[in-house]
Amino acid sequence: QVQLVESGGGLVQPGGSLRLSCAAAEGNLEYYWIGWFRQAPGQAREEVACVSNTDGYRSYADSVKGRFTITRENAKNMVYLQMSSLQPDDTAVYYCTTVYVQGGHCRNSGSWGQGTQVTVSS
Repeated sequence: QVQLVESGGGLVQPGGSLRLSCAAAEGNLEYYWIGWFRQAPGQAREEVACVSNTDGYRSYADSVKGRFTITRENAKNMVYLQMSSLQPDDTAVYYCTTVYVQGGHCRNSGSWGQGTQVTVSS
């Protein structure tokens, strides 16, 4: 089991960038596929991006392709989500969790943490 903690959220203007971090508070995340999800007010949680344990596979939601990049540094026990060209529709609480792949989608396989708030607004 691995416990993950998100950080790096904040307020950013449209067109701006942010980098979110996902750290293993307990355990070692190098053995796990990790995904980022987000939940906007009044909406269901949705998949954003995920990465395999060896970093050989990455996938992205269509809404963030070309703007977001998921990376990992297993030696530091960290996974990141680099977000650029942010838009108001990207406003949400962002979560990282362990995942598995099913039907071409990354599905949550762990527990949800507190998340980190990203607000895109002028």
